Amino acid sequence: MASYATLLRTPGAKGFVLAGLLARLPVSMTAIGIITMLSEMNASYTLAGGVAAVFTLSCAIIAPRISRLVDRYGQSKVLPYAAIIALLSILSLLAVAHWQLPSWLLFVFAVLGGFTPNMSAMVRARWTEIYRGKPELQTAYALESVLDELCFIVGPPLSVGLCVGLFPQAGPLLAMLFLALGVTAFVVQKKTEPAVNDVEVYNASVFRLTMVKALTLLMIFLGIIVGTIDVASVAFAKAQEMPATASLVLSFYAVSSCAAGLIFGMMQFKISLAKCLMMASIATMLSSIPLLIVWNITSLSITVFVAGFFFSPTMITAMSLIEENVPDEQLTEGLTWLLSGLGIGVALGAAMAGFVIDLYSVSAGFAVALLSSISVLCTAVYICRFQNRHI
Repeated sequence: MASYATLLRTPGAKGFVLAGLLARLPVSMTAIGIITMLSEMNASYTLAGGVAAVFTLSCAIIAPRISRLVDRYGQSKVLPYAAIIALLSILSLLAVAHWQLPSWLLFVFAVLGGFTPNMSAMVRARWTEIYRGKPELQTAYALESVLDELCFIVGPPLSVGLCVGLFPQAGPLLAMLFLALGVTAFVVQKKTEPAVNDVEVYNASVFRLTMVKALTLLMIFLGIIVGTIDVASVAFAKAQEMPATASLVLSFYAVSSCAAGLIFGMMQFKISLAKCLMMASIATMLSSIPLLIVWNITSLSITVFVAGFFFSPTMITAMSLIEENVPDEQLTEGLTWLLSGLGIGVALGAAMAGFVIDLYSVSAGFAVALLSSISVLCTAVYICRFQNRHI
């Protein structure tokens, strides 16, 4: 199994990894930046949350279509146009907010902002082109999962801090600058760009495959866990009259997931990927049970740290299963479906947890995470059985 240093010594790797990291930061900065911007401009939280939710869901729906076009025509021919549409749309959204134009325009441009390409999938596609069928690919996927986590550690506080400290539009504006610079730097690196196949298989989406549907569903459930922990941790910290500690609790989850991803990427297993996914799902379910009995910030931090340790391995294994089960010429679309599923799940988890907490209690909110972890396990069992039937 390759080390991370070995991976980054691959010709061209440092360039597309750094460009991809810069280009994917907007995913973690834009939605929270929209919420902060609108709230700073005295808009209602309902409006702010609604616009951000529309943007997030639009990204989840449109991104697989962009990736499908990328598979057919190539990254350098599709990504610039998608990025330009997203950039102009978000800038228009900021202008609407600044000049206090009709609120429905915010939703229109939030939808068009969904053309933001899923750069995580684009970078993974380049790694797959280099290491397809080799054990180094798992290490590369682990590296990308850690970088995804890093974006969500750095991006939101940076966006919020700029909106509050400078001016309301500052966070989303910086996100768009990152998008423009990152995509430009990424597409000019054509030596590592995946080759475009001439095979005419593009009439049907890769989502028609049972394995892609099942793995996307699993990622939705996994995302619900993340979204639930985010909201319920904030609510728990507030109930403990220690609201500032919520960021500390969530950092434990992110750091744990990053560490697990780095460790998992260096390991080599003799069991099948489907069985590995099922074992990670069992651990995910078991680690969610203690969330129901936390009693203070310390116990919550420890529990969340343990729960976070199984997020990256589950995600990395799911990505590897996609690489193993979809046609090479449709890999980018397959990877994007999983990442879109995760995004949808995070949005659903946040909404569901907030509703349950308002209606019942914080503990009931954490129960959403447990129920979702059980769903992750059930889906993993189905995937394992399906894989065994088709070997």
